[in-house]
Amino acid sequence: MIHQVIVYSREGCHLCDEVKQLLARLESTAPFTWREVDIDQNPELRVKFNEEVPVVFIDGRKAFKYRMSEREFLQRLARSGG
Repeated sequence: MIHQVIVYSREGCHLCDEVKQLLARLESTAPFTWREVDIDQNPELRVKFNEEVPVVFIDGRKAFKYRMSEREFLQRLARSGG
């Protein structure tokens, strides 16, 4: 199963950049694809996630906010039922 990962982020967010770099590095070693959504392009998302970015969802479920380690991400990915 290929898991779907979404990162809600914004420009100029160093924590967002760290999470995206980690996902880009892990993408070739784990069964997931990911995409980024800029919350500042959507007023509803900006209200919902303004103080929480980056927010990472795995298969539609909120998994992380602010920070994410490689080990924790891989563990949550393995536990995700899709």
